[in-house]
Amino acid sequence: MAGHGAEEAVFHRWIGADLELRVHAVPGAKRTEAQGLHGPALKVKVQARAVEGAANAALIEFLAGELQVPRRQCVLVSGEKNRDKRVLVQAPPRTRAEEVLRGWAQGRTSS
Repeated sequence: MAGHGAEEAVFHRWIGADLELRVHAVPGAKRTEAQGLHGPALKVKVQARAVEGAANAALIEFLAGELQVPRRQCVLVSGEKNRDKRVLVQAPPRTRAEEVLRGWAQGRTSS
């Protein structure tokens, strides 16, 4: 019973109505898209380069769009200058978020 379903839940957790994501960002990609899991994190290829916060801004924009929340509800909690990041998404629509999270965990790219 221990660990049942854990492989799907490793990269995210709900904190009340908020969603915290562990993300492994790969800047400088051809296009911005989720690429399944990278260890305990969601791998997101980001088109923007890691220059002056451009990749972080693009990551936030992507996550906000996928989870259907305003950008201001996505907060970079840690990893500003690192590929491994934690992002807090404040009060995303739970049904939509669960659908997107399931797709990402199964290796589907952007919806």
